[in-house]
Amino acid sequence: MIGLFNDCFPPIMDGVSVTVSNYAYWLQRKRGDVCVVTPQAPKADDREDYPVYRYLSMPIPMRKPYRLGFPRIDWPFHRQLSKIPFELVHAHCPFSSGVLAHSVAKSKHIPLVATFHSKYRADFERVIPTKFMVDKLIQNIVEFYEQADEVWIPQAAVEPTLREYGYKGKVEVVDNGNDFAGTPYTISLKEQAKGQLGVSGDTPLLLFVGQHIWEKNTAFLLRALAKVHDAGMRFRAMFVGTGYAAEEMKQMAQDLGLSKGKDDADTGGCVSFHGMVSDRDKLKRYFLAADLFLFPSLYDNAPLVVREAAALHTPALLLRGSTAADIVKDGYNGFLSDNDEEAYARLLANVVGNSPLIESVGARAAETLARSWEDIADEVDRRYTALVQRYNLEHHKEHIAY
Repeated sequence: MIGLFNDCFPPIMDGVSVTVSNYAYWLQRKRGDVCVVTPQAPKADDREDYPVYRYLSMPIPMRKPYRLGFPRIDWPFHRQLSKIPFELVHAHCPFSSGVLAHSVAKSKHIPLVATFHSKYRADFERVIPTKFMVDKLIQNIVEFYEQADEVWIPQAAVEPTLREYGYKGKVEVVDNGNDFAGTPYTISLKEQAKGQLGVSGDTPLLLFVGQHIWEKNTAFLLRALAKVHDAGMRFRAMFVGTGYAAEEMKQMAQDLGLSKGKDDADTGGCVSFHGMVSDRDKLKRYFLAADLFLFPSLYDNAPLVVREAAALHTPALLLRGSTAADIVKDGYNGFLSDNDEEAYARLLANVVGNSPLIESVGARAAETLARSWEDIADEVDRRYTALVQRYNLEHHKEHIAY
């Protein structure tokens, strides 16, 4: 049995949650021996073809909708877990689920894979006032990854962050996939999707999908949109997601003259907030309808949303030098701006006014950035098999030597 461990799983949605669910779905189809281990979550409806084992949890203050897990004190869960014949565990988070995965690997003498997905220091610095405590937590994270048999990163540009934290071991690059890859696309389908979202075909539609948190540079984005709006450009911008800053972002949009109401749906202005969209088919419609995907985050390592937008021929406008921008070549399969609101707004206005450019760059984004999760799962399965074989051989030799 392959165990996929993460601190969130649907219905709690983020890039890592989507990654784990796609790993589980495709590996189950290919191997038939996969399970997910994750904290309990309200409204969880685990009807997947693979088992999902959940342990006791509670909400994390100021980090809605995330949960803090307590697997150590959930004895019924522990009895259930002890009966699972794991041959490899894969931790996608260094916190409660990752610590649990390490414990399982150690007790069962099986290999542990750990993927480094996120820039944790930024999360810590937002809520912890002392550098000493932040450094201590980062040290704990590094120690966690040092105990793994293999450490994976989703793209090469993530490695400097992990090195900056103090990790000195080997890393393997294993790309993220895209469950929108191969989706049929035509200009007619884009116009149809726009109509379904209430946007006229000749109105440029701009899109942001992600956690509504300040770390993702959402204030920068709203101010840049305000500059474009004040310059007289007609557009619609839709924000999809949720997070601790969601209400403040809505208020900021109103203060900047970008929206007029407080509803999660159309606010009556050029900017609207649509809340969390967990239905993947509905989310696909947003990506398909959009002309340009706006993602000025310096916080993200390897955001799935950029690749998801690309699969629907929607190029992204990113910040030059950001980790997220590492996969994009400016003017070829996406657009890059300097980290300056005026520059971002100016490039946004120039790009949106050039439909042939958006169409050609969007087509190349689909060709170069949208690798399917099925393809990724084939690679992951090969890596798992090779690691299990190598681990067993090495430990067999150690046993003989002993």
